[in-house]
Amino acid sequence: MNNKLFVGNLSFNTTEAALREAFSAHGVVEEVNLMMDRVTGRPRGFGFVTMSTPEEAQAAIAGMAGKTLDGRDLTVNIARPREERPAGGGGGRRGYGGGRDRY
Repeated sequence: MNNKLFVGNLSFNTTEAALREAFSAHGVVEEVNLMMDRVTGRPRGFGFVTMSTPEEAQAAIAGMAGKTLDGRDLTVNIARPREERPAGGGGGRRGYGGGRDRY
C-alpha cells in the first residue's frame, strides 16, 4: 500500500503546518505538499500528505476523512499515481472542420 494520501476540500487558508499538525496525531508525517495555482500563487484546495508507514496512512484516513479543518470537511484517501498527459500546451488553434464549405 502507498503511504501518500490525497487530501481534498481544503480551505484556501489551510497551511502546510496546520495540515502536518492535524495528521501527526495519526503517525509520523514525512512530507506535506499543498498544491498552488501557477498563475495566481493561491492554493488550489487540495494537497498530499505522506505518512511513514502504510498502517499510519490507514489510521490517518480513518481519523481524518470527514473531519473539519479550517471550516471544511476533509476528503482523505490513498493518492493515485499521476496520469501521463500528452505534451504540448494546448491553447493552439485547431481546425474546426465544420460549417459550410469555402472551396
